[in-house]
Amino acid sequence: MTAAPDRAPGASGAVHLSGPAPPAVQRRILKVLVASQALGGAGMAAGITVGALLAEDLLGSTSLAGLPVALFTAGAALGALLTGRISQRWGRRPGLALGHATAALGSLGVIASATARTVPLLLFSLFVYGAGTATNLLARYAGADLAPPEQRGRATGTVLLATTLGAVAGPNLVGPTGAVSHAWGLPRLTGPFLLAVVAYTSAALVLALWLRPDPLLLARERQRGEKAGEWGGRRVRSGGAGVVTGAAVMVTGQLVMIAVMTMTPVHMTGHGHSTEAAGLVIGLHVGAMFLPSPLTGLLVDRVGRLPVAAASGVVLLAAGTLAAFTPPESPAGTALLATALVLLGLGWNMGLVSGTALVTDATAPEERAATQGLVDVAMSVAGATGGMVSGLVVAGSGYPTLALCAGVAALAVIPLAARASRSAVRPARAGV
Repeated sequence: MTAAPDRAPGASGAVHLSGPAPPAVQRRILKVLVASQALGGAGMAAGITVGALLAEDLLGSTSLAGLPVALFTAGAALGALLTGRISQRWGRRPGLALGHATAALGSLGVIASATARTVPLLLFSLFVYGAGTATNLLARYAGADLAPPEQRGRATGTVLLATTLGAVAGPNLVGPTGAVSHAWGLPRLTGPFLLAVVAYTSAALVLALWLRPDPLLLARERQRGEKAGEWGGRRVRSGGAGVVTGAAVMVTGQLVMIAVMTMTPVHMTGHGHSTEAAGLVIGLHVGAMFLPSPLTGLLVDRVGRLPVAAASGVVLLAAGTLAAFTPPESPAGTALLATALVLLGLGWNMGLVSGTALVTDATAPEERAATQGLVDVAMSVAGATGGMVSGLVVAGSGYPTLALCAGVAALAVIPLAARASRSAVRPARAGV
């Protein structure tokens, strides 16, 4: 017998099936996603930590140091689109597994290109690597597929938290992995990409073997228990204000975060800081991107999607302002930049979790994956723009200008959230 659906209007007015999946099934799915995300996080950290430094070394130009982030975020746009389409047709398992395998292949290409000092191969490999790394963020939707509306924030947060394990360790392994690369006759900066090959390959195998049942396909089966296109006697309307608002919040956060994050290692090393110090700062930043996810998810479920989205803009402004006015040569420069980057990661996290819940609330299972893929395409395009522009701005006006302008731009999410709140209704809490 199919459980009776609860009615839970989202910000778009859509109604969603919230009858819970069997707890054992949801727990199993979350465990598999947690394992794959821990591995994928370590792989993702490679591009974040040394991508810009590797490009600066091969291209010999600070103004082009943002090109790697632009390329792998542009690749992520294509990866998000293809993964969304594959998941839409065949389920989350093949889409996510193929994405991780693609990232492993791109990482191999980066190692080969850096060893041969072949710039065209480096640029192409970074694009392929980026196409695969889109999977790291798309996995958050899989965690929310079977969650009732009042638990979607926490389900998303659980999946994102798992990314912390690898993502924080990755930047801090720049030294050890660099030593391994050097011992094997490879450039030291390829060390994190060696780790990425192993991590992404392992993540792909975990998903391919154990993500069963497929959460998206199971969500569709639950939907078919009701009349086609109607849950609880009301017609489902996917899209609308919920998707637009959620996408806008995530796109803004991605643009700001990528722009500042990309040039911080270049800014630090250019003022005498070691590569290890830059790796530590980025490691703390990446930790802040994912570690607060359970708390953020709880706030999203309890306080509401839109208040958390608006607060993300304030936190990102604080991050940009602190980064802009920190004198990098001072003894406290590393600590202050680390604090700024932690705030940057936290603001991004708040926007991502709240935006994900808004988009999931506003989409029905039969078309959810494709819509979510398009949203992440927009995020990737924003990230590519931020990565490319960041190098040009720093070369022309300096890092402080970049950080301050990015922080001010983040305030755009506040009027977006305020406007949406006029018609938004939070998903009903359990028992309401």
